Amino acid sequence: MISSYKNLHVWQKGMKLCEDIYLVTKQFPTTEMYGLISQIRRCCVSIPSNIAEGNARGSKLEYKHFLSIAFASAAELETQLILSKRIGYIKERDFEKLLMQLEEIIKMLNSLGNSL
Repeated sequence: MISSYKNLHVWQKGMKLCEDIYLVTKQFPTTEMYGLISQIRRCCVSIPSNIAEGNARGSKLEYKHFLSIAFASAAELETQLILSKRIGYIKERDFEKLLMQLEEIIKMLNSLGNSL
């Protein structure tokens, strides 16, 4: 295993996605503070968090388990981004950028999981 989760490109990209998500969701209506904003931010943060936790675990089996949680959070985030676009909270350009980042992370999670 890699010595630190912070050296993993997938973790780094996950953190960058979180930064971008926080910026985009600042533009959502304040009525969504405890709705979509909270949900989107929590599942986005879950991605790099579970990568880090899995990396810190002592076994490959546990690592794979936490990567699967990160993958599920990515699917949840994708759904919430699609909904946000459909109801007009996210501009097309921002949506496409976030979706491209997320798709790359999903592929990297699959590759990392398969390599264990």
